[in-house]
Amino acid sequence: MRVLTKFAAATVTLAALSLSATSMAKVTTGDKIPDMTVRDSNGATHNLSDFEGKTLILEWTNEGCPYVQKHYDSENMQNLQKSATADGETVWLTVISSAPGTQGYKDGDGANKQMAEWDAAPTAVILDPEGDMGRTFNARTTPHMYVIKPDQTLVYQGAIDDNRSSNPATIEGAENYVASALADLDAGRPVATAETAPYGCSVKYKS
Repeated sequence: MRVLTKFAAATVTLAALSLSATSMAKVTTGDKIPDMTVRDSNGATHNLSDFEGKTLILEWTNEGCPYVQKHYDSENMQNLQKSATADGETVWLTVISSAPGTQGYKDGDGANKQMAEWDAAPTAVILDPEGDMGRTFNARTTPHMYVIKPDQTLVYQGAIDDNRSSNPATIEGAENYVASALADLDAGRPVATAETAPYGCSVKYKS
């Protein structure tokens, strides 16, 4: 449906996040997302509002979590990343909110190395060690998924699929809520399942 360009693959980077004080309210399904500023590992600064006009997917991750491993070891997450971003109309941001000293924490080199080992294909990897972005979106688990339509409205948040096991064998036959939401958007219809309970490991926020 959608082939990752060499440019997009090259932008798999670590980013540091800064938020304005006014953006800290929790995001509700059906609301516009708050604007926030991210800085990538090359020093370029972007706002989430820069992605207006494109579908935006947010994925919280932690490489030590068996539920994350379920979707990466099976290549389910990578395949979804590649298909989602192939037509150039979707941006995929993978977010690491693990605090220093906790499971899943990565610096820039570590995050990029992990993405390379997984052959992952997000547009960028966001580092959120202070937990500001995670708490703004109320990200609770890894993975925790969000789909934002081009007008910056949050149309899906929750689990990646409807099988809460950590066993990769359960991926086959499960409904992938992210893929379903994207299919609904592509067809111009409302997202049928707009919110589900996420499952996985707790996000390892700074205490």
